[in-house]
Amino acid sequence: MADEELEAIRQQRMAELQARQGDSSGNQQNQQEAKQREADMRNSILAQVLDQSARARLSNLALVKPEKAKAVENYLIQMARFGQLGGKISETGLIEILEKVSQQTEKKTTVKFNRRRVMDSDEEDDE
Repeated sequence: MADEELEAIRQQRMAELQARQGDSSGNQQNQQEAKQREADMRNSILAQVLDQSARARLSNLALVKPEKAKAVENYLIQMARFGQLGGKISETGLIEILEKVSQQTEKKTTVKFNRRRVMDSDEEDDE
């Protein structure tokens, strides 16, 4: 009797673990689908807003500086949503936008020297 109960408990536990595993993989799949839909939406908006040469420049920028390219993409999508763009942006227009974003995100580097005071040999002689 104990062996049958133990086997039933094992099977029940195995079924629970498999159900949890299925839920987590389904959840990951939903997240991947949501990311894919968002990326498709971003690409379609950028295709409507940028001409071919500007898209090529933006994709080259994404290879070198992905965070800056993401910031420019967000800026362009925001402008498109609010209707601030009058048509497709050319490569020169994209260069101007890149310069604006670079000025806004420019980090100022400062160097501060912290000089350590060294004990003079004269001070040791006074003691």
